[in-house]
Formats: sequence, structure tokens, C-alpha cells
Amino acid sequence: MTTLLINGRVHSPAAPDATAIAFGDGPDGAVMWLGADDTARAEFPDAVVVDLEGAFVAPAFVDSHVHLTATGLSLTGLDLRQATSRAHCLALLAEHAAAHPDGIIWGSGWDESGWPDRTPPSTAEIDGIVGNRPAYLSRVDVHSAVTSSALRSAATDLGSAAGFDPQRPLTAAAHHLVRAVARQMLTPRQRRDAQHAALDAAAARGIAAVHECGGPDIGGREDWDSVRSLEHGVQITGYWGEAVDSAAAARELMASTGAAGLAGDLFVDGALGSRTAWLHQPYTDAGHTCGNRYLDSDQIAAHLHACTEAGIPAGFHVIGDAAVSAVTAAVRQTAERFGGPAVARCGHRLEHLEMVTAEQAADLGRWGVIASVQPAFDALWGGPEGMYAQRLGAERAALLNPFALLASQGVPLAFGSDSPVTGLDPWETVRAAVRHRTPGSGISARAAFSAATRGAWRAGGARDGVTGTLVPGAPASYAIWETGPLEISTPANDAAARWSTDPRSRVPALPNLDGALPRCLRTVHRGAVLHG
Repeated sequence: MTTLLINGRVHSPAAPDATAIAFGDGPDGAVMWLGADDTARAEFPDAVVVDLEGAFVAPAFVDSHVHLTATGLSLTGLDLRQATSRAHCLALLAEHAAAHPDGIIWGSGWDESGWPDRTPPSTAEIDGIVGNRPAYLSRVDVHSAVTSSALRSAATDLGSAAGFDPQRPLTAAAHHLVRAVARQMLTPRQRRDAQHAALDAAAARGIAAVHECGGPDIGGREDWDSVRSLEHGVQITGYWGEAVDSAAAARELMASTGAAGLAGDLFVDGALGSRTAWLHQPYTDAGHTCGNRYLDSDQIAAHLHACTEAGIPAGFHVIGDAAVSAVTAAVRQTAERFGGPAVARCGHRLEHLEMVTAEQAADLGRWGVIASVQPAFDALWGGPEGMYAQRLGAERAALLNPFALLASQGVPLAFGSDSPVTGLDPWETVRAAVRHRTPGSGISARAAFSAATRGAWRAGGARDGVTGTLVPGAPASYAIWETGPLEISTPANDAAARWSTDPRSRVPALPNLDGALPRCLRTVHRGAVLHG
């Protein structure tokens, strides 16, 4: 059977003016044909016809960095991203605790950098609301958390762990300890409901596949196994962030976890918001610290060497400039030992990669290292008054997330959300990459859309050249959108030239994202309807 979509606007490099597209049905369904409506009806007289009524059909999105359980817990539990002050945060906690009187309180998303006093809640303030109940409230970057005394008391040796403070947010090893205890207090039902809520939310936003970034200090092995056992139409590609020191250990860990690579959130450092990203120079608003380093140079190099020898993807969470320098040096050593082509074949990836120099970008592009990045970070925290500027000063902050630099040096880009750090909103991701707060650091809408579709598929191992596009032979993975006028994107160095309507470009048109964002009507992955 064939499904024929007519009377629409099709985003396809094979036929930029197409108004109809035919797909084969079933799990092996693929794009069969593109063209005009009248020709389509003659070519496929027995097809199931869907009238798009002018809607926009495009390749489905891929989110290259998510944490499904944590995302679902923010959707089904206490989402503190809306808190506008410390008092508001505590009020939201009190409201949630009253409405949910049993079990652990799991919240996430508070960000004190935008509050009037820029002060997070204290342990005493949390206790004053929840009493003897365990409560875990992670900062928006999930690299620190405020917790109740009841939860702290359940964590063995917490007081001697790095990053411990009796009243302030826990960071580093102390945060990992208390987070692990909080995870153990979740019931299997809570975890399963959260995971399905996250996947349903992804499908409702035109996302057909996600890259789950797990590891011992993130969700733990129990959570990882439960995610891998999920039955849902959204495709999950999993990366396990645990360091190895030999090819044999890498192969063994790959076999035991079923991971697509030993990458994702293998932490070299933390996050700028929590002042745990590893910097060459101290934080502007905390001159006593340069952040945290969780892996040294030898450990980074050993992991890259082991994975390259085994022929599997390696990768790291890297944010601070010192962390990026350490990883880039290790990649250089790996290329010298095994050869550049061997490194490129593995598809190694770096998550976040916010503070990167031109020289480092050139090296990473030469070795085919993938940048799995989150444009929404800049939208939320960039600019001269944003959190980045608070932590680093305006001069250093202006250098963050240089997407144009990475693209110009041939670094493959894959876009994601790091959900629940930012929301599952791929069009907002595309818009953020175009509207970068630093002039000259943004990219065109066409390049951004590619990084959120074809580039993200490639980062996940799909390197057939057609997955993530709408061309004959490509998998039937697409989304249908209600949107306004379509326009042709141009390079984004000039903000006034982000959009063009010149038909001579023969470039597939995209929605103009300067207004309301498109609304997803249907999401389909490999012929199966996920949403709508």
C-alpha cells in the first residue's frame, strides 16, 4: 500500500517545488516519489490519499541529547523552570508537596541567575516546607541540587564528599551521591510513566528519534536498562558515559550495555551555571575557583585510544575551555597514534562544546569529531546580561557556542536539547541557532534545520546519505506542520538576510521563524504514526 500526501508544501532537495509526496507503508516504508498533485494521482491511483490542505511536510526531527526519565519527571512532576524568584520557587514546592503528599518530591529547573537576589533556596528553607520528606530539586543544568535533610541523611558519607555544603546546593560527588539515593526512591511505575511522557512529548513536537545519554552518575544502570526495554515508536539510540582504558574493556562494556557508543555524558567537567565547568581562568563571579575536573588527561586519552582501537564511538561532556583543551589534545594524540581516518570512522562526539577556539575547531573538523550542541543554551543564557556573562564576564561569554565557526571548519553539527535542561522544541532550537546572541556566531536556517535532522541522524550512526531527508529511497520518517509562509534561508551572518524568497536558489523552503512557531499535526517514523 502507498500513502500519498497531496496539496502540501514539501521540504525536499530532490524536488523543491513538490506539492505531493508518496510513501511506502510499513516498517520498511520509504519515500517513493515527489512531484505535483495531478501527476501524483495518475501515478498512484490506488494510494491512500491524505490532503494536507497546504500544510508543510518535512523530515522528522532528531534530538541528539536527552535524558528521558528526568525529562518525564519534569513533565509529570515539579517543573521549576517557571520560578521567577527564590520565594516563587519555594511557593511552587509548597503547592506541589500539598498536592502530592506521598513519596519523594522530585523537582528540576530552578535557575537563580535570573532571580532578583540570585540566591538559591537553602536546606533549611526546603525543610521548612517538606518537613521529613525526601526532596530533590536540581538546578536547570542538573549539575547541582538543593535537597531536604531527609534525603541528605539517606546518603552514606555525604558529608565527606567533594561538593558538600550543609545549606547550599550540592555539587560534584556530593550531588552524584544524593541523586543516586533519590533515584532509588522512585517506583518502577513513576519511572515508566515519566519515560513514556517524555517520548510522547517528543513525538508531539515532530521528533522521531532521540539520543539518550546515560551513565553511572546520571541515571544509573537500572534506569538505563528500563529505557532500553521501552516499547514506543520514537527511536532511542543510547550512549553510555563510562570511561574505559582498553579496547577489550570497551567491547565488553558495549556488549553488556547495548549502547551505540561509550559517549554522551562522560563528564570531563560540569556546567557554567553551577560553576563546575572547568576553566583556564577563574569565574568572574567566583574568583576562587576554576570549576571541576572529573577526568584527567591520561584518562581522556586512554578512553579515546580504547574506543578508536575497538572501532566504536567515544565522546565526552565538555563545556569549559580547559576541558575542551584537554579533550582536543587527546584527540590529537589519538589521531597521531591510529591515523586521522581511523578516528573519523568512529564518529566520536563531544557534547555541548561551548568554549572552543578556531584552532581547536579546525582540528575537530579535520578528524570528523561531531559536535552535539544545544542552541537553546545561547537563547536562554547568552547576551551581555545573561548567565554566561555573569559567570564569565561579557568578553568570554561572547565567544560561547560559536556555531558558525564550527560549521566553517567542517565540524559535523548535531542539534539537541539536553532535555530537561531545555525543552523538547526543535523549531525553537533552529531559531536559536539562527538568532545567536553574538553577531556572526549564528548559522542559516537551512544549516540549522539540517543539524536537527540529517546531522543528528548521522551523529547517531545513520550514514547512508538519505536518512533525514525527503528524497526517493529515504525512510518514511516525517512530520506534518501547520505553519505560515515558507521562505528560503540564506547565511545568517547578516541578521537582515536570514530569510530570502528568491526562487532561483532551488533550495527547499522553510517556515519563517520570526513569528509563531509551527504546530505539529502528525509525526511518522518508518511508516508508523507516532502522533496525530
